[in-house]
Amino acid sequence: MSDKAIFVEKQYLGREFIPITIRLVLAMFCFAAYFFTDERERNGDLLVVVGFAIIIISIIMGFLLHFGTRVQNKSILLNGLWTARLVKIDLNSIVKVEKGIYSRYLFNNPVYNLHTKGTIRFYAAGNDAIHLTDRDGLLYIIGSQHANEFLRAIHEEMKK
Repeated sequence: MSDKAIFVEKQYLGREFIPITIRLVLAMFCFAAYFFTDERERNGDLLVVVGFAIIIISIIMGFLLHFGTRVQNKSILLNGLWTARLVKIDLNSIVKVEKGIYSRYLFNNPVYNLHTKGTIRFYAAGNDAIHLTDRDGLLYIIGSQHANEFLRAIHEEMKK
Protein backbone atom coordinates (compact mmCIF):
# COMPACT_ATOMS: atom_id res chain seq x y z
CA MET A 1 0.00 0.00 0.00
CA SER A 2 1.30 3.40 -0.91
CA ASP A 3 1.21 6.40 1.37
CA LYS A 4 0.41 8.76 -1.50
CA ALA A 5 -3.03 10.35 -1.24
CA ILE A 6 -5.15 10.34 -4.39
CA PHE A 7 -7.33 13.22 -3.16
CA VAL A 8 -6.38 16.10 -0.85
CA GLU A 9 -8.60 19.02 0.06
CA LYS A 10 -8.13 21.74 2.66
CA GLN A 11 -11.08 23.76 3.88
CA TYR A 12 -10.56 27.07 5.64
CA LEU A 13 -12.79 28.79 8.21
CA GLY A 14 -12.98 32.30 6.81
CA ARG A 15 -13.48 31.71 3.09
CA GLU A 16 -17.22 31.22 2.93
CA PHE A 17 -18.94 34.01 0.98
CA ILE A 18 -21.91 34.76 3.25
CA PRO A 19 -20.01 35.11 6.58
CA ILE A 20 -17.40 37.30 4.85
CA THR A 21 -20.20 39.52 3.58
CA ILE A 22 -21.78 39.74 7.03
CA ARG A 23 -18.47 40.72 8.65
CA LEU A 24 -17.75 43.35 6.00
CA VAL A 25 -21.25 44.85 6.35
CA LEU A 26 -20.71 45.06 10.13
CA ALA A 27 -17.40 46.83 9.56
CA MET A 28 -19.06 49.24 7.13
CA PHE A 29 -21.74 50.06 9.72
CA CYS A 30 -19.01 50.78 12.28
CA PHE A 31 -17.25 53.14 9.86
CA ALA A 32 -20.55 54.81 8.86
CA ALA A 33 -21.52 55.31 12.52
CA TYR A 34 -18.09 56.83 13.18
CA PHE A 35 -18.51 59.18 10.25
CA PHE A 36 -21.87 60.43 11.54
CA THR A 37 -20.89 60.87 15.22
CA ASP A 38 -20.69 64.47 16.37
CA GLU A 39 -17.36 66.00 17.36
CA ARG A 40 -15.58 62.66 17.12
CA GLU A 41 -16.06 61.68 20.74
CA ARG A 42 -14.10 58.94 22.43
CA ASN A 43 -16.94 56.49 21.79
CA GLY A 44 -16.78 57.36 18.12
CA ASP A 45 -13.11 56.41 18.04
CA LEU A 46 -14.07 53.04 19.45
CA LEU A 47 -16.21 52.42 16.36
CA VAL A 48 -13.15 52.80 14.10
CA VAL A 49 -11.16 50.39 16.25
CA VAL A 50 -14.00 47.82 16.14
CA GLY A 51 -14.36 48.23 12.37
CA PHE A 52 -10.66 47.62 11.77
CA ALA A 53 -10.65 44.70 14.25
CA ILE A 54 -13.48 43.04 12.30
CA ILE A 55 -11.55 43.40 9.04
CA ILE A 56 -8.30 42.09 10.55
CA ILE A 57 -10.07 39.11 12.12
CA SER A 58 -11.71 38.35 8.75
CA ILE A 59 -8.31 38.34 7.04
CA ILE A 60 -6.80 36.06 9.70
CA MET A 61 -9.75 33.65 9.50
CA GLY A 62 -9.12 33.27 5.78
CA PHE A 63 -5.87 31.47 6.63
CA LEU A 64 -7.18 29.26 9.49
CA LEU A 65 -7.44 25.64 8.38
CA HIS A 66 -10.70 24.07 9.59
CA PHE A 67 -10.00 20.55 8.38
CA GLY A 68 -8.22 18.62 5.67
CA THR A 69 -9.55 15.63 3.75
CA ARG A 70 -7.34 12.89 2.29
CA VAL A 71 -8.28 9.69 0.49
CA GLN A 72 -5.55 7.05 0.72
CA ASN A 73 -5.02 3.39 1.62
CA LYS A 74 -8.74 2.48 1.27
CA SER A 75 -9.72 5.08 3.85
CA ILE A 76 -10.75 8.70 4.23
CA LEU A 77 -8.69 10.70 6.70
CA LEU A 78 -10.16 13.89 8.16
CA ASN A 79 -7.71 15.97 10.14
CA GLY A 80 -9.26 18.80 12.15
CA LEU A 81 -8.24 22.14 13.50
CA TRP A 82 -5.53 22.20 16.18
CA THR A 83 -6.63 19.85 18.95
CA ALA A 84 -9.25 17.88 17.02
CA ARG A 85 -8.50 14.20 16.60
CA LEU A 86 -7.85 12.50 13.31
CA VAL A 87 -10.97 10.74 12.01
CA LYS A 88 -10.40 7.68 9.82
CA ILE A 89 -13.29 6.25 7.81
CA ASP A 90 -12.53 2.77 6.45
CA LEU A 91 -13.90 2.41 2.92
CA ASN A 92 -14.26 -1.36 3.37
CA SER A 93 -17.20 -0.74 5.73
CA ILE A 94 -18.97 1.69 3.37
CA VAL A 95 -21.96 0.27 1.49
CA LYS A 96 -23.28 3.38 -0.29
CA VAL A 97 -21.57 6.50 -1.64
CA GLU A 98 -23.44 9.36 -3.25
CA LYS A 99 -23.06 13.05 -3.99
CA GLY A 100 -25.71 15.41 -2.65
CA ILE A 101 -26.24 18.77 -1.07
CA TYR A 102 -24.92 19.41 2.43
CA SER A 103 -27.99 21.17 3.75
CA ARG A 104 -31.08 22.89 2.44
CA TYR A 105 -30.35 25.94 4.60
CA LEU A 106 -28.62 29.06 3.32
CA PHE A 107 -26.49 29.55 6.45
CA ASN A 108 -24.49 26.57 7.75
CA ASN A 109 -22.01 26.69 10.59
CA PRO A 110 -18.64 25.00 10.11
CA VAL A 111 -18.60 21.69 11.98
CA TYR A 112 -16.07 18.94 12.56
CA ASN A 113 -17.14 15.48 13.74
CA LEU A 114 -20.64 16.56 14.78
CA HIS A 115 -22.73 13.55 15.86
CA THR A 116 -26.50 14.15 15.55
CA LYS A 117 -29.41 11.80 14.87
CA GLY A 118 -27.38 8.97 13.35
CA THR A 119 -25.21 11.22 11.18
CA ILE A 120 -21.68 12.48 11.51
CA ARG A 121 -21.05 15.80 9.78
CA PHE A 122 -17.92 17.54 8.53
CA TYR A 123 -18.36 20.92 6.87
CA ALA A 124 -16.56 24.19 6.26
CA ALA A 125 -17.89 25.75 3.04
CA GLY A 126 -19.78 25.09 -0.18
CA ASN A 127 -23.09 23.48 -1.02
CA ASP A 128 -22.05 19.99 -2.12
CA ALA A 129 -21.33 17.01 0.07
CA ILE A 130 -20.53 13.33 -0.11
CA HIS A 131 -22.93 11.04 1.76
CA LEU A 132 -21.36 7.78 2.95
CA THR A 133 -23.42 5.04 4.59
CA ASP A 134 -21.65 2.26 6.49
CA ARG A 135 -22.79 -1.27 7.33
CA ASP A 136 -24.28 -0.17 10.65
CA GLY A 137 -26.49 2.45 8.97
CA LEU A 138 -24.42 5.39 10.20
CA LEU A 139 -24.38 8.28 7.72
CA TYR A 140 -21.26 10.40 7.18
CA ILE A 141 -21.86 13.76 5.49
CA ILE A 142 -18.61 15.34 4.35
CA GLY A 143 -18.92 18.81 2.82
CA SER A 144 -16.59 19.46 -0.07
CA GLN A 145 -15.84 22.24 -2.51
CA HIS A 146 -14.60 19.65 -5.02
CA ALA A 147 -17.29 16.99 -4.58
CA ASN A 148 -16.94 15.44 -8.05
CA GLU A 149 -13.20 14.81 -7.64
CA PHE A 150 -13.79 13.56 -4.09
CA LEU A 151 -16.46 11.11 -5.29
CA ARG A 152 -14.21 9.90 -8.13
CA ALA A 153 -11.34 9.35 -5.68
CA ILE A 154 -13.57 7.37 -3.30
CA HIS A 155 -14.86 5.13 -6.11
CA GLU A 156 -11.32 4.62 -7.39
CA GLU A 157 -10.03 3.70 -3.94
CA MET A 158 -12.95 1.32 -3.27
CA LYS A 159 -12.21 -0.60 -6.48
CA LYS A 160 -8.69 -1.47 -5.29
